[in-house]
Amino acid sequence: MLNARGQSTGRFLALATLCVLALALLVFGGCSKKQAPPPETDSTAFEDADSVFDEMGTIEGEGEPEPEPEATPLPDYASLEPAEFGIEDIFFAFDEYDLSSEAMTTLSQNARILRDDASGVTVLIEGHADERGTIEYNLALGEKRALAVKDYLVSLGISSHRLRVTSYGESRPFATGSYESAWAQNRRAHFARP
Repeated sequence: MLNARGQSTGRFLALATLCVLALALLVFGGCSKKQAPPPETDSTAFEDADSVFDEMGTIEGEGEPEPEPEATPLPDYASLEPAEFGIEDIFFAFDEYDLSSEAMTTLSQNARILRDDASGVTVLIEGHADERGTIEYNLALGEKRALAVKDYLVSLGISSHRLRVTSYGESRPFATGSYESAWAQNRRAHFARP
């Protein structure tokens, strides 16, 4: 029989043997395996923690309002010629003041500009004619053309108070010459500032 001292010595030896075996397994087990290299990282992918987080532990810029972009000032439509903000002239057939489908399309675009962009701007609708016909006849024809344009714009929602009408007949031709291409450019309703 073993005495108490022998038992404790035996236990100590058993425990010491187990520790040596465990240590040997760790050492030899670690040597037998080849360790995988650490994954490569882009050194710029991470920033210093101090630059990313502020003192409160939130990400920099979080909760800060973004500066508003500078508002582009709207043009002063009242100081511009209507052509400068997209208003186009209307052209007529010989001895006519009825609006063609092309003229109505252009007037619809003009009305949108006058309603949405240049609201409050007053324009002068000038009626023009080519050189054929008497001065009186061409003045009357120019007025009918300007009134036809005004009436159509009013039907599209433009206030009649913003539309003034005048006729220049043949006295202010856009194109000079006594041939059809010049006459066609002179049979028009032109938009101007009053």
